[in-house]
Amino acid sequence: MLMKWRTLWLPDQFRWRMMTLHATQTHDSLGDALAAPDSCFAETVTEIEHYTDGLFRFRMTRPASFRFRSGEFVMIGLPGTAPVFRAYSIASPNWDDTLEFYSIKVPGGPLTERLQHIRPGDTIWMRRKPTGTLVIDALVPGRQLWMFATGTGIAPFASIIRDPESYEKFDRLILVQGCRHVAELAYARGLGASLGDDPLVGAFAAGRLQLITATTREDSAMTGRLTSCLADGRLETAADATLDPATDRAMICGSMAMLNDMREALQARGFVEGSNARPADFVIEKAFVG
Repeated sequence: MLMKWRTLWLPDQFRWRMMTLHATQTHDSLGDALAAPDSCFAETVTEIEHYTDGLFRFRMTRPASFRFRSGEFVMIGLPGTAPVFRAYSIASPNWDDTLEFYSIKVPGGPLTERLQHIRPGDTIWMRRKPTGTLVIDALVPGRQLWMFATGTGIAPFASIIRDPESYEKFDRLILVQGCRHVAELAYARGLGASLGDDPLVGAFAAGRLQLITATTREDSAMTGRLTSCLADGRLETAADATLDPATDRAMICGSMAMLNDMREALQARGFVEGSNARPADFVIEKAFVG
């Protein structure tokens, strides 16, 4: 049964591995010198991939006692005498035996300035308690799930579309990502391409998961802000579906401007915003915006 599958560990040959950098590479260590505080796990980087000058993903070990719901985020940081922690959505599903994260690179950023240089074997500190609003439990039942993301806001949805429970709860999943440039869509496209071989959700995703992408600063199959593409009908045409509160549910993660505009667009259609305490038609993650 699907609910049992969520606790399985996958053999190595099924794990998504696009590129692995080995710990034997020489670099300045990002630190094992300090013991992690009691409030944190100390985990080891196992894999890293850089997509552009501004985007990368990495995997690290998962504590045996760590549990989370697909779509939640956790605070991570690097060892130091005054460590800086930032909220990162967990991009891997809750059954995976490693933890994946998708990150931007911010020049001079308090955390990402160092985080972008991690290598396999480095230590990352992770706080013990996950949380977040982008979870299926925060939505009332529906037929279709729309997930709207800009940039690295796709990370929680990477978790959700790889969780068998998502396909138990919804007949169809529609993942929509907007970026500035085509190169910034590489993570989403790689993710979509890999799902066909996924041993847990591959069969369910076939014909039931759709990826729609748009760019704002470079011509592509769909050009424009997500809210503009929704307003003029292009998103619904691409999905061959109507965004309807009677049957559909939605999740939103991205920039503050996109969150506000998409919230208004959904509310204008009759959608009601929900939360963990009061599930409703759509939810927003606000942890990653100022």
